Amino acid sequence: MLRHRILFATIAAFITAASGARAATAASHADLQWLDRVTYGVNSTSLAEFERLGRSGYLDAQLAARDEHLPPAVQAQIDAMPISHQSIGDDIAALATARDQLKSIDDSQAKVEARKALRKQGVALAVQTQEREMLRAIYSPAQLKEQMVWFWLNHFNVFDRKGPEAWLDADYVESAIRPNALGNFRDLVMATLTHPAMLVYLDNARNEAKHHNENYARELMELHTLGVNAGYTQNDVQEMVRVLTGVGVALNPREPRLRPNLQARYVRHDGFEFNPARHDFGDKVLLGHTIRGSGFDEVRQAVDLLVAQPACAHFISGELATYFVSDNPPAALVDAMADTFQRSHGDIRSVLRTLFDSPQFAASLGTKFKDPMHYVVSSVRLAYDGRPAPDPRRLIVWLNSQGEGEFGHQTPDGYPLVSSAWNSSGQMSARFELARAIGVGDVQLFDGVAMPTVPQLSGPLFEQAIKPWLSQPTLAALGKAQSPPEWNTYLLAAPESNYR
Repeated sequence: MLRHRILFATIAAFITAASGARAATAASHADLQWLDRVTYGVNSTSLAEFERLGRSGYLDAQLAARDEHLPPAVQAQIDAMPISHQSIGDDIAALATARDQLKSIDDSQAKVEARKALRKQGVALAVQTQEREMLRAIYSPAQLKEQMVWFWLNHFNVFDRKGPEAWLDADYVESAIRPNALGNFRDLVMATLTHPAMLVYLDNARNEAKHHNENYARELMELHTLGVNAGYTQNDVQEMVRVLTGVGVALNPREPRLRPNLQARYVRHDGFEFNPARHDFGDKVLLGHTIRGSGFDEVRQAVDLLVAQPACAHFISGELATYFVSDNPPAALVDAMADTFQRSHGDIRSVLRTLFDSPQFAASLGTKFKDPMHYVVSSVRLAYDGRPAPDPRRLIVWLNSQGEGEFGHQTPDGYPLVSSAWNSSGQMSARFELARAIGVGDVQLFDGVAMPTVPQLSGPLFEQAIKPWLSQPTLAALGKAQSPPEWNTYLLAAPESNYR
């Protein structure tokens, strides 16, 4: 009996070892294209993890976002940023104090200088927020989540140069977008709706019972949930405006004075405020459904109604498919995703799984043109391959030079998802200059410090994951390079480097 147990244990160990060896087989070209789409771009760490887990296991891990640990040196950069130690309450309090001080200044020149100093503080906060997001996009093992954070930040766009936005955007990412990036769409809508960054940007802080402002109500329906041609009417927009009256921001530390019968209906947290004294308590009829006047609960009911519409499922699925598959995604794919959206009540992970498991996704690999964010991040991931990259300020300069800076799109529609917005001759010229800057190691910092070495793109990762599938013209161009920086530039500017 003992010998049988030993024999069975030996056989089991052999089978386990053999299975592990099979799971760690080298990735094919199709595998690498798949990995390049699910992540921001292949590097040695993601490739090794993919070869260990296989497609199914790797997708499971990415959808779960189980590991978000950054390299210690990169985490130290983020930990050194003041925004990592400030809450939105701290930022709002500091802004309120600064504004009160401005009001007390009588000297006109002194007031001008104080305003400049305040603007400078806001710029510093905005830049830190952008730096932190770029570092996470480049280094986080949870690459799919990072792409979804970018996608939702663009979908629920805010502009950091409007009013006090710069003081609000860091928390907007941390508390509204990131926790819900792979979660439930309804929760994501509510998180953005109740965040002061959105309410300031789209002016709902000015929306009250006697003075309507329809900016946010319209964009909530048109850009955030239902899409443009979803069958709703101008009257539906007006009813949504009424629902949102009193939904605003609390940038003043003092709470409003309310009548006793309204005090229990007042809602306030983290800069958000629902002021019942500014709300229209009349009944509303939205998309054919009556919403009884009750205060903030009307907002919850309205959002539930919007995200339950088939139009919402189809619109969000179409946007995701455009981002991950093609400029004109197949109708069958969008329909399948929309069906999953409705059956799962807006579960983003389930919708993404339908997308990634589809034959349409597999057929599109290698054909999706990289937008600037994807191009910059994938180039840096390849160039530095897990090593600390340039000063994060330079990363922001690089992205801004391509016209897709984070929090930099002024209108609420966000940056375009289609290739025609990014592949003009002017755009490609700017992209070549960026390839040169990254390839040369041109990371001159604001204090005059430069990187001591040129990035080494021609190492093992290139030999295994890139070189075997380069075209003959690209290989010929690389063969004519006169120096490592020139070779790097040719590789990063190659047609293959612009698609995923």
